[in-house]
Amino acid sequence: MTLLAPTLQAWFTERLMTQRQASPHTIAGYRDTMRLLLSFASTQTGKPPSNLEIDDLDAELITRFLVHLEQERGNSARTRNARLAAIHSLYRYAAFRHPEHAAVIERVLAIPTKRFDKALVNYLTKEEAHALINAPDPGTWTGRRDHALLLTAVQTGLRVSELTGLTCKDVRLGTGAHLYCHGKRRKQRVVLLTSQTDKALKRWLKERDGQPDDPLFPSNRGGPLSRDAVEWLINKHATTAAAGCPSLKTKRVTAHVLRHTNAMTLLQSDVSTSVIALWL
Repeated sequence: MTLLAPTLQAWFTERLMTQRQASPHTIAGYRDTMRLLLSFASTQTGKPPSNLEIDDLDAELITRFLVHLEQERGNSARTRNARLAAIHSLYRYAAFRHPEHAAVIERVLAIPTKRFDKALVNYLTKEEAHALINAPDPGTWTGRRDHALLLTAVQTGLRVSELTGLTCKDVRLGTGAHLYCHGKRRKQRVVLLTSQTDKALKRWLKERDGQPDDPLFPSNRGGPLSRDAVEWLINKHATTAAAGCPSLKTKRVTAHVLRHTNAMTLLQSDVSTSVIALWL
């Protein structure tokens, strides 16, 4: 066995999962990066992944891998940089375990991220948001669930992972209605709810009739919705809403757009940007 295999395993189990307590989403992204890198390195060197050494994955090979991502796999600069961040994380960990490979590791860590122009994020107008929220069919269980989910997303600006991670016990309704959420880097915060969202969640929780630790917005099988499922239902209802609100046809509506919509709504209500930053 080469040094690379146990280093990779320890990086995932000790560094990411135990020490950093990285989110499942982060771990999955880093795992996919290593799959792509090992497959590319195996093709380039003619060695099976189990025989690859740290020295095989030098700066020259990593650079060719990044070019491969953009030119052959069609990845954006943002995705390329995310893959490089995963590689840098592995090599920073390896630097302490294998100082004898310091020269190779140093050159890999010196590979810079790529600059790119950031695209403007769309947001929905008040009329567009209203059309989207009311697009789900109130005559079906999934329609009522989706209505409550979309209203919560637009009003609170939660990330997808925060929405899917909500449980029944995270919601406090009535006077001072609010919800608890677990955000990026395991940060916990409280988000206030409007009276409209309060009423919608009261109706939904009564119908949901779940246990405290059950997901607030479950799938048809009872488990939490996946990120892809949330994006799919948003796109589905945006298409439906576009029939009555034609301006939606020109916009790509995603969960992040709903988050940005919340920020713009607060900004247009003369809320301080520092308060908006804390809210989000």
